[in-house]
Amino acid sequence: MSEPGGVREVKSAARTVELLELLAARGDRPARLQELADELGVPRSSMYALLQTLIAHGWVRTDITGSLYGIGIHALLTGTTYLDSDPRVRVVRPYLDEASQALGETIHLGRLDGRDVAYLATRESHEYLRTISRVGRRLPAHVGALGKALLAERPDAELPTGPYEAATPNTHTSRDALAADLAGVRARGYSVDREEGVLGIVGFGFALRYDNPPLDAISCSVPVARLTPEHEGQIVAVMREIRAKIEGASSPAAGGSVHWR
Repeated sequence: MSEPGGVREVKSAARTVELLELLAARGDRPARLQELADELGVPRSSMYALLQTLIAHGWVRTDITGSLYGIGIHALLTGTTYLDSDPRVRVVRPYLDEASQALGETIHLGRLDGRDVAYLATRESHEYLRTISRVGRRLPAHVGALGKALLAERPDAELPTGPYEAATPNTHTSRDALAADLAGVRARGYSVDREEGVLGIVGFGFALRYDNPPLDAISCSVPVARLTPEHEGQIVAVMREIRAKIEGASSPAAGGSVHWR
């Protein structure tokens, strides 16, 4: 199998990445050896050898019985380095603080990764508590405000045919419904997620146009019970201003000379 650049894929490296992604996707559900071997379609003995290698290097951990496997601490360390070294994240962070202070609501920074959005930074509201931080987690792009803001910057022809996974009864699960929503996003200049990702939460998403097409977006999430027309107007006004400030502070090499792709 060859990559687009004509370089032949290294099977052992690809298998390692697939295993780590599988373990990461399981979250707090550890896996058994046979489950992993079956999921990736590799011999049990090969999977065991790979797991032992990754355990020795800290990328995978196992329980005291040696029969359950999960993602290791080195995945966290590497992810933290990604966030600390990314020039865009460094530029955006102070503006997330500013938006959070102005609105008193939860503010997110996310990045498009395939058909998902990965959360890169979050400023939580003091008005309500979350038990799990979103940083480092992924959400299908069609579900939330961040993803819809970024999908609207691309032609509808790039949308998958569907049907799409539903996170709540309000999630758009058909291509036509999502395309109609994205048309509204383009007309307004920002996206609205009305309990499509999480029941009881409304989100407002704004693409950051320092890349073409944009890869990053910011959003504000607010509980339905606290969202009045006046507060919604304030959120949109503040987030538009914050977006303008971020785009004004960003350059093609914001924070450094490396141009990542």
